[in-house]
Amino acid sequence: MRSWGRTAPARAPSQRFLLAIHTTRSLAGLFMSFQAPIEIPGVSNYDFLLMAINARREKDGLPALGPLEFYSVVSQKVEALKMEPKILDRNVNEGFSGGERKRNEILQLSVLGADLALLDEIDSGLDVDALEDVAHAVNGLLTPQNSVLMITHYQRLLDLIKPSYVHIMESGKIVKTGDSSLASHINEGGYKSIASFV
Repeated sequence: MRSWGRTAPARAPSQRFLLAIHTTRSLAGLFMSFQAPIEIPGVSNYDFLLMAINARREKDGLPALGPLEFYSVVSQKVEALKMEPKILDRNVNEGFSGGERKRNEILQLSVLGADLALLDEIDSGLDVDALEDVAHAVNGLLTPQNSVLMITHYQRLLDLIKPSYVHIMESGKIVKTGDSSLASHINEGGYKSIASFV
């Protein structure tokens, strides 16, 4: 762990272990969004993203990006997500609305990339326009080399990001699998209608 201009606070062994797990997952190409992304006071989005991308580049044996070089990369991502450039100066999720937090997570995914992205209710707290922007960004990140697992309760997200598979879970188990028509079936008939889905 690097500290930038100040000493990092001491962490309890369990905190160090959890940090190591998250770092290992990220460096392995796993990205996870959260229903309620946490605030990181005192760390700007720009610094957070620069440190994260350079950690990934170091792992891949690539040279670190300098601040100006990174700014040209990240500013394009910010513009593509229709976010204000000042988002980079704000502390990570501090004082953000629910929609801003979700967009910020998609910005992180856009900058860092991932082999597997787990997106937990990225549609919650988004108005119609923000949902379309986020869906457009996620669709732009999909390639044959990566996968996205989305958790949602609403058809509207699936209308914008077409899934290859839909899995219905109950009590921690997958009880039904199908294509996007399964989600449409549930949207029309509710979860009770699963039994009649062929």
